[in-house]
Amino acid sequence: MQENVQPASRVAAPQEARREFLSGARDITPIALGVAIYGCAFGILAAQTGLNTLHVGIMGTIVFAGGSQIVATNQLLAGAGALAAVLAGVALNLRLLLITASIRDVFAGRPWWQVAFGAHVTADENWALMLAARARGRAVGYPYLLGGGVCLWMVWILSTVSGVVFAAAIPDPKSLGMDFAFTAAFIAIARSLWKGWGDLVPWLVAASVVVLTVKSGAAGPSWALILGGVCGAASAAVFNHD
Repeated sequence: MQENVQPASRVAAPQEARREFLSGARDITPIALGVAIYGCAFGILAAQTGLNTLHVGIMGTIVFAGGSQIVATNQLLAGAGALAAVLAGVALNLRLLLITASIRDVFAGRPWWQVAFGAHVTADENWALMLAARARGRAVGYPYLLGGGVCLWMVWILSTVSGVVFAAAIPDPKSLGMDFAFTAAFIAIARSLWKGWGDLVPWLVAASVVVLTVKSGAAGPSWALILGGVCGAASAAVFNHD
């Protein structure tokens, strides 16, 4: 185990780091093309809430979390308040605390700004890609993670903003079934988060809490979603689930 961690945690020379960065960006390009599709769908539907290109561009730059942005915007479309929308997005994004914690060796010994930026561009896709590369014996670390993350980040911002621009040319998105694209995009993201049967307990906990909360009338759907996300993330931490 120690042999796999040590090479990835070292600080690579500038030229080597550049090659590793470009390798990460290149390897994630096929995945980024898929991200662009649901990013465009998100942009089209975000426009229905009154968000413009500036709003969506800033959201993608600062938040950079497809699932959370979709959930938050969906809450706004459903008539929930801004606070509920933000909390719903944050709850869904709690899993990233576990993801970054599972690769803490990548950030070891780096200045705070590199840690902060690296964590910001860490997503499910480039995290999984880096772990897969390590499993094949490649000594990849921070530059590789960063290369994949920056590529995804740029693609997400451009595709979501493009979706807003495209929405202006569609008089009635619902007539084309674009309202369902929101749900379809979220299902696609949720499916990509499933890593195997080890995910079953956190998923069941989150789903059960949401259903029980709504059925019991203890809270509305928006707050039930937030509570379910928090409980699911907490159960993942309790069961030491990476």
